[in-house]
Amino acid sequence: MECMHTRSDTAGLVELEERVRQDRQDLCQPAANWVPSRSCNGQKVVDIVVVGAGMCGLVAHHALIAGGMRNILHIDRSPEGREGPWVTFARMNTLRSPKNLTGPAFGHAALTFRAWFRAQYGEARWEALDKIDRPMWMEYLRWYRKVLDLPIQNGLELQRVTPEDGLLRVDLGGQAAPVLARKLVLATGRDGTGQPIVPRAFIGLSRQYWAHTAHDIDFAKLSGKRVAVIGVGSSAMDNAAEALEAGAAEVRLLARRSEMPTINKLMGIGSQGFTQGYQMLPDEWRWRMMRYSFVTQTPPPRSSTLRVSRHQNAAFHFGQTVEVARHSNDVVHLHLAGGASLETDFVILATGFTTDPMDRQELGAAAADIQLWQDVYTPPADEKHDGLGRFPYLNGDFSFRHRVKGQASWLSSVYCFNYGAAASLGKVSGDIPGISEGAALLANAIAATLYAEDICRHWQEMQDYSHPELAGDEWSATGLPSHVQRNINGSAVTETEPRHA
Repeated sequence: MECMHTRSDTAGLVELEERVRQDRQDLCQPAANWVPSRSCNGQKVVDIVVVGAGMCGLVAHHALIAGGMRNILHIDRSPEGREGPWVTFARMNTLRSPKNLTGPAFGHAALTFRAWFRAQYGEARWEALDKIDRPMWMEYLRWYRKVLDLPIQNGLELQRVTPEDGLLRVDLGGQAAPVLARKLVLATGRDGTGQPIVPRAFIGLSRQYWAHTAHDIDFAKLSGKRVAVIGVGSSAMDNAAEALEAGAAEVRLLARRSEMPTINKLMGIGSQGFTQGYQMLPDEWRWRMMRYSFVTQTPPPRSSTLRVSRHQNAAFHFGQTVEVARHSNDVVHLHLAGGASLETDFVILATGFTTDPMDRQELGAAAADIQLWQDVYTPPADEKHDGLGRFPYLNGDFSFRHRVKGQASWLSSVYCFNYGAAASLGKVSGDIPGISEGAALLANAIAATLYAEDICRHWQEMQDYSHPELAGDEWSATGLPSHVQRNINGSAVTETEPRHA
């Protein structure tokens, strides 16, 4: 793994931070709060609760305060510095995205990873860098939070949201008091509207014999063990490599597919047109494009695959589906379709995540009221895809739509700024390339909605506003000159010739 921590220029980083401060000042950011304050039964109302302080949550918060929405409660259940996947269940050596993407910079050159890296390590090191070291990306996000001075409360977890007095009651669990809020932003990442997929064959298997890639895994305990990894995507490669590097006796990757995917189709159409235009497409085109990317699948990076295949005790098995998994005498027996079987000591499920609001607990029974793509669009027979049908069918501002008119209409105040938005709005709420554009869309939409909801107060403020632009001493009033007359229409006429009878 490439390491970039051998030298850093503290003075360069201080200079960059001053540049960020000056740039924001020149742009009048963060803007003054313009949203009228509210209270309900003596309790102060929070305008916006943001859940999740990973990359999506950070840039969303930045976009909101840049737009003058400052009454925000931002929470994350993880300890400070461990938000998101980067130092928890992400296990790749480097990011998969190109190093020069601007990511969460939100239009500020000084907030890019490139600026942060160059300030510490110089231009030559930047030119030599291939891909961004994963832990270093987390260091950058920690700096991003610090330099923007984003107030975030760690150790708080969203338990449930319910409607109350025309607002949202946000229960945080533990000793934290419930919060009343007007808007709720779910910046909750890859599983933000779902959960890890556990294939049916493994549901009854004791948890001591398997883990999902999203779980904590003690790879040191796999030393000398036989490991089976279900899947051949990016997370499968990363976890297989971790097991091999920890000393696993063997690692076998089992894939249902008959061959390895090799082409990332979405890479072929990445552009500002796709970022901005996808959400404007009719349903049939959005469905067709997203389904095609799911069916063709995204291949793992070349470097991740080589990280596995360089080990002689690694094996790739295609066209293999586990139908039954059971254990006896500390051995896991995997019975495969077609009659073959495989013995192993531990199984890692690199099987991805569902996207289905019903798999989440935060919205309670109201999750069933969320409109899904399968409620709105029926694809042609050759384009069916059950998983895609369970994605929420969102409004253009990331907010949920209710399935039945007049029922659970409060869901439109909850914003799905996570992977669940992909089918409706494209890759603008989770992936590095389009995250700033997604945050701008989110913040602008929330600003417009808050303003419309407070229009009576804004109208009254407009009428009450009495600060004069002129003091009254800038001019003097005079009468018309004697040679100027008024005709019958009231317009001025200057006479230069005598009037004739």
